[in-house]
Amino acid sequence: MAPSVRSPAIRLLYTLSSALKTTSSPLLTGHRRTFSAGNPARVEATWWKESMERLRNIGISAHIDSGKTTLTERILYYTGRIHEIHEVRGRDGVGAKMDSMDLEREKGITIQSAATYCTWKDYQVNIIDTPGHVDFTIEVERALRVLDGAILVLCSVGGVQSQSITVDRQMRRYDVPRVAFINKLDRMGADPWKVLSQARSKLRHHSAAVQVPIGLEDDFQGLVDLVQLKAYYFHGSNGEKVVAEEIPANMEALVAEKRRELIEMVSEVDDKLAEAFLTDEPISSASLEEAIRRATVAQKFIPVFMGSAFKNKGVQPLLDGVLSYLPCPTEVSNYALDQNKNEEKVTLSGTPVGPLVALAFKLEEGRFGQLTYLRIYEGVIRKGDFIINVNTGKKIKVPRLVRMHSNEMEDIQEAHAGQIVAVFGVDCASGDTFTDGSVRYTMTSMNVPEPVMSLAISPISKDSGGQFSKALNRFQREDPTFRVGLDAESGQTIISGMGELHLDIYVERIRREYKVDATVGRPRVNFRETVTKRAEFDYLHKKQTGGQGQYGRVCGYVEPLPEGSTTKFEFENMIVGQAVPSNFIPAIEKGFKEAANSGSLIGHPVENIRIVLTDGAAHAVDSSELAFKLAAIYAFRQCYTAAKPVILEPVMLVELKAPTEFQGTVTGDINKRKGVIVGNDQDGDDSVITAHVPLNNMFGYSTSLRSMTQGKGEFTMEYKEHSPVSQDVQLQLVNTYKANKAAENS
Repeated sequence: MAPSVRSPAIRLLYTLSSALKTTSSPLLTGHRRTFSAGNPARVEATWWKESMERLRNIGISAHIDSGKTTLTERILYYTGRIHEIHEVRGRDGVGAKMDSMDLEREKGITIQSAATYCTWKDYQVNIIDTPGHVDFTIEVERALRVLDGAILVLCSVGGVQSQSITVDRQMRRYDVPRVAFINKLDRMGADPWKVLSQARSKLRHHSAAVQVPIGLEDDFQGLVDLVQLKAYYFHGSNGEKVVAEEIPANMEALVAEKRRELIEMVSEVDDKLAEAFLTDEPISSASLEEAIRRATVAQKFIPVFMGSAFKNKGVQPLLDGVLSYLPCPTEVSNYALDQNKNEEKVTLSGTPVGPLVALAFKLEEGRFGQLTYLRIYEGVIRKGDFIINVNTGKKIKVPRLVRMHSNEMEDIQEAHAGQIVAVFGVDCASGDTFTDGSVRYTMTSMNVPEPVMSLAISPISKDSGGQFSKALNRFQREDPTFRVGLDAESGQTIISGMGELHLDIYVERIRREYKVDATVGRPRVNFRETVTKRAEFDYLHKKQTGGQGQYGRVCGYVEPLPEGSTTKFEFENMIVGQAVPSNFIPAIEKGFKEAANSGSLIGHPVENIRIVLTDGAAHAVDSSELAFKLAAIYAFRQCYTAAKPVILEPVMLVELKAPTEFQGTVTGDINKRKGVIVGNDQDGDDSVITAHVPLNNMFGYSTSLRSMTQGKGEFTMEYKEHSPVSQDVQLQLVNTYKANKAAENS
């Protein structure tokens, strides 16, 4: 019988199986190992770790006219966000991308923080335009909470100017790691080394240049990178082609000197580099770059870049510097406040594996309703998820999740910690914190400071009432320190805020954004009244007209509450027996509360008062709730003058920072405003003065401080307490109130 012939297919299978028996194929075993138990998590972990490391949240801040907007415009162009460059005051009349509000352009200050997103060398960069002014609002604090790093732009001609000092002080206050960029090297009189020494002396920066310019003014051609030791030139119509070449021979000595200076400065704050420097080992580009990054993230060193944004030179190396030296979200420690544990600080891991914690830092009225910008600090947010607003306790579904890309929106399904996204259709206020419900964390304290200044405001035209109330509602949602109320006596709308500039800007925004012209009354300080001694009252309210009359008698006393009392109004019923039926007691309390809303000195609310009811009388037929309520109101007015009332005014804690040479003028002015100086410290070349000043004497202070200190002084003020006014001020206020009353009645 002939031997069986195997088909080619069977022969191939046989060979494969025997090969498998004899050798263990690395390909197949490797494949098997990839799917071993517990590994997907590790693959997942490396995925988000890599994604987080390729993320930067930065802000660009500068003195007005240092080229911040021009620099942002170039960054957006080189990263492909915009396809043509427009100048700030260009002839084409288009204007720069980031200049959105007319009001911002006019006043030269950023009022709203804006977020934009771009990609550079596979890294995602979120650029947040932070408000430059530390006004008394919460907005600045929130914008800075969202940043992980910043670029401080300095002008190579103007150097370190007053606003640069303010901005730098602000970044230091919020622990923001930063790099500096000396701009405008193409201008006449450009001197980057002068600016660098100013930054060291005036801003107390521990900094050194990481670049050296090739030529200056009209001769400015390119830059030498001191870390990589390469010369960079920028070719093409908009400087988009970066060409790396060898260092010019005539600059080698200067480059060697500046590189040594850079290494010296970094090794002062980095032990690893100091070791190599002291043992005279050659320092490689990679180890120098790592050392600069470690020192910058730890806020011990500030690398200084150079260029000219207008002439399209030096912007791409600056972007590389942002990636190389500024921290990614996991390298910055953020904390939250646990509402379940009396606002105890909790450090967040900053990774997608924890519970969701996100902060709404900006609201925008879009075409499709309210657009809310969220910075995610921990966890993951997905479209269709239910999230909880910790500040209001509301449960909300995420209907649409987008990533802002210029004016277009890119729909995404999910976003993780460290990212900045926007959501539609979520009703919330600026500064609200969202979680997945497993924790009750807030990113900013829920204790919003009380407003200190009020203005009466009303629309000129009666037809614009709808738009007017729409504007006020929106601004209240955006800014919790902005309040709107109604004056019961005059029926006027009262807006309250943290200062003059704060309210001025809102009045102007109502006019521009909602086309509503409004008239504004004089700023009104929120005074209070209180009693200083005990006074008895015994009042009988009796009215007899045809049919059922009114009858109610109340006896007792009013007295001031003890100091440090948590409540501002206390009512106690000490009647023994049924002299006044118990069902009338709530009406009596309501009457006293109503009377305390408006004291008889200047018509402001009465605080820190305790009312004790000791006796009374009722009539079987004529007594009613209304009768006792009226009896209480008249009884309060009757005994009020006997209780020696005083007026309380809001006293502000004012912190001033001004160069020492102006110290005498500034302190003299505070004394003139009846302020009490409680502290005077020295901070470098500046004097820091702490004082308690009545708010009524602080009107127009920002303007007078600027003129006293040549624009170099700055101040912040926050509410401290209400304290009694002096006798002469009280007399003046009472007379003014009486005169106004008489004018109204005549």
